[in-house]
Amino acid sequence: MRIPFLCAALLAAVSFCDVAMAQLHVPRVGFVGVRPKAEGMLSPVLRGFRVGMQEHGYEDGRDYVFEYRATLGNPERFADLSAELARLPVDVLLVAVCGAPLDTARQASQTIPIVVATCNDDLVETGVIKSMAHPGGNVTGLSKLTPELAPKRLSLLKQTLPSITRVGVLWNPGYSAFTSDWRELREAAKRMGVTLADELEAALAAIRRERPDALITFSDSLVYLYAERVAKVTAEAQIPAMFAFREVPDAGGLMSYGPNIVDMWRRSADYVVKILNGAKPADMPIEQPSRLELVINLKQANALGITVPPGVLLQADEVIQ
Repeated sequence: MRIPFLCAALLAAVSFCDVAMAQLHVPRVGFVGVRPKAEGMLSPVLRGFRVGMQEHGYEDGRDYVFEYRATLGNPERFADLSAELARLPVDVLLVAVCGAPLDTARQASQTIPIVVATCNDDLVETGVIKSMAHPGGNVTGLSKLTPELAPKRLSLLKQTLPSITRVGVLWNPGYSAFTSDWRELREAAKRMGVTLADELEAALAAIRRERPDALITFSDSLVYLYAERVAKVTAEAQIPAMFAFREVPDAGGLMSYGPNIVDMWRRSADYVVKILNGAKPADMPIEQPSRLELVINLKQANALGITVPPGVLLQADEVIQ
């Protein structure tokens, strides 16, 4: 009789240990950034994400572990680092943008949930998801509405500078082909009688050489990361430019139109927390920005000799004096 009793006691102990181990599991959120970890973790977007997690009662290092990996400026490392995070494995892969970062995350795993904080592509057109309402796979998150916003940015630039006829487009094909953006932008340019020049993609230095009437950028991560540099180069070249991120006019650029990126990162935490609590990405609709901001830097406008029309100023959500 003692042997069955001992076996029962051991089984109870094992069962208790299993429950305890399950309770001790601390979920991992994986992320591949561009900058070194110490610098990347201090970025406004990741601070925004951590604030969003805190709003749900999740503290980094206590309730979840943020597994940060850095490409250190080498986009070819996205694939290896994403695969490394998948092997841990992480419970969620957090991705900054669509294009190369999302593609490599999807190659790394077809089962680990992927949350895109600020998608810059049309997820349906690129075949990543089935629909915005029902993604149907392991990818969900937030969209910046970038294809739809490209014509609006060009329109605001044309309203500000009616005489422009040749607009340069600064973009980084290493992140995305921006197929939808190009289509929407070309159609808008044709309606407005504007010629687009995309030979500026190689480097910011080409801006000085090509001398377009004005410049427009897509919602590109590198423009965001190097907002100060982009603002400085366009200012020195005396070229008016429309950007997708308010961080560029904050740094001295002329104007921007788009969603608040830090707020989108904060809201991406909602998706991560829901997934950690059992929600399936396939059933989580892609969220779109609830508010778009037009930011104008009047100081830079004056430096460029531009008088911003009252009609454009009235549309602005913020005017930097």
